[in-house]
Amino acid sequence: MIYNTTNTNKEAVSMFNNLLGKPFSFLQSIKMKGTGSKRMIIEEVSPSFFKYMNSVSDINYGNIELREKGILLHINKGLQNFSWAIPFYQLHTYKTSGFSIHAQGNFVRFKNNKLLKENKKFLDKIINLKIENDKEYEFYDVIN
Repeated sequence: MIYNTTNTNKEAVSMFNNLLGKPFSFLQSIKMKGTGSKRMIIEEVSPSFFKYMNSVSDINYGNIELREKGILLHINKGLQNFSWAIPFYQLHTYKTSGFSIHAQGNFVRFKNNKLLKENKKFLDKIINLKIENDKEYEFYDVIN
C-alpha cells in the first residue's frame, strides 16, 4: 500500500499505525541505536512503481523507517514523498547485485554503492527484527 505523504495525510498515518504499529518513541529509538536508515539510491523498481520514480534521468532516493510490526519504505520523487507500508510477515529481502525489498508482488532494489554500505548495520537490524517477528508465528507440532 503506497500513500503520498508529501503533506500530512491522516488516512495514511492511521493506516500505517494500524498495520505497522506506532513510530518508536525517542527513548526507544536511542536504545535501538536508530530506527531510520540513511538515504540510498534506488536502482530498479517493479513496473507498478514506475509512476513513483523520476521520469527524467534524476537519481531516485529512498530510505527505510522501522516500526514495531514492519517497515515504511519512503521514496522521494522530486518534491513529493511516497511511503510504502510493509508488514514483517510480507517482507522478503535479497542481497544480490544490490539490496532489494520485495512484498505484495512489488520490489525496490537499492544500488550497491557507498550509501548502501553505510546502511549495512541498519539493514541487518531489519533482518533480525523480521526473524524475531517470524518466531511469534511459528507452529510447533508437539509429539508426546
